[in-house]
Amino acid sequence: MAKTKPLDRKSKKSAKNGSSNGSKKSKASPEELLVQAAMLLQTSQPDEALVAARRALNLLQPTSKPTTAALPALNLLGEINVELGDPDAAREAFQAAILIDPEGATDGAEKFLWMAQLNEEGGAESVRWFEKGVDVLKREIGELEGKLVKKAESEELLEEKKQKIANSLCGIAEVYMTDLSWEEEAEARCNAAVTEALLFAPENPEPLQTLASIRISQLRHEEAKSALTRSMELWKDLDPDDPKVPDYPTRISLSRLLMEAEMEDEAIEVLERLVGENDGSVETWYLGGWCLHLLAGKQKTKGEEKTATSLLRASRDWLENCLKLFALLEYEDERLKDHAEEILKELNDVLGPSTGEEEAEWEDADEDEEEEEEDEDMAGT
Repeated sequence: MAKTKPLDRKSKKSAKNGSSNGSKKSKASPEELLVQAAMLLQTSQPDEALVAARRALNLLQPTSKPTTAALPALNLLGEINVELGDPDAAREAFQAAILIDPEGATDGAEKFLWMAQLNEEGGAESVRWFEKGVDVLKREIGELEGKLVKKAESEELLEEKKQKIANSLCGIAEVYMTDLSWEEEAEARCNAAVTEALLFAPENPEPLQTLASIRISQLRHEEAKSALTRSMELWKDLDPDDPKVPDYPTRISLSRLLMEAEMEDEAIEVLERLVGENDGSVETWYLGGWCLHLLAGKQKTKGEEKTATSLLRASRDWLENCLKLFALLEYEDERLKDHAEEILKELNDVLGPSTGEEEAEWEDADEDEEEEEEDEDMAGT
């Protein structure tokens, strides 16, 4: 076996330093940087995620020449900038990804669905992007159904894509209820979109909420109430961490729809659950205070003065929490603040100065009501 040439002292030193520096300065691969960026984004560290994603993009696309290898970084950069509240940078990233892959053949539908929400023109342009995303998802579903993959994996992927189609169709319906409501075919397009959404995802609460919103606008209140009841039944008894439970903003929208449909009892049930999950939402406290105020009015009409007063005090408690958070978080919705202050002034005129005990009194009233119902049940038995 041949002997290796021994290193002199200088060579040994430089080899040692080179090894040390190499370990310290070892460069992460683009794939590792993207995984790191995605994890940082998921853990609410978008600024750090942005740095990692940009590094990955520079490695994947070192020149200005577009390349499909850059698609994962561009899409992730778009999502990070959405989180950072920079829609211009987000649009730029997604548009770059679309130029590279205009049919979504490489990286799917997400960039089109984001553009539907981020484009500045809105209206017909948003519908166009939604439809583009839906077409890609339908194509992918057809490809999945034609492949011999493991059944469990196939079903999971199919369900995920069907949910995305349903949500995108709801987005189309929302556009026709708002930006394009003046168009002659708006109502028909709304109905068609939500009907198709329910076919793709009958167990998804969002299409039912969208259907309810359409029916409310059409003054078909009983149908709206039926859709909202079905929507709530899909998740209300599930654990908060269950993936079938709609996200926080969707349930905020639900509570508003329930109030519009005069289903205040169901609305306050949703809002109490939301506060239990996150007590730092200005809008949740505001809606809860308003909802309790409406409930108090109904109880007063029935002659239930004691219950009405308890509800009014609870309403004041929720609205005071709303305004404290409004100031603390420097919230920007002045119309919400004005309405909350308007209701509070009315409540203070009726109830007198606040004592801070409203919530406890309301809970006591609830307990008394439950005990009365139990006594009635026992008597009936």
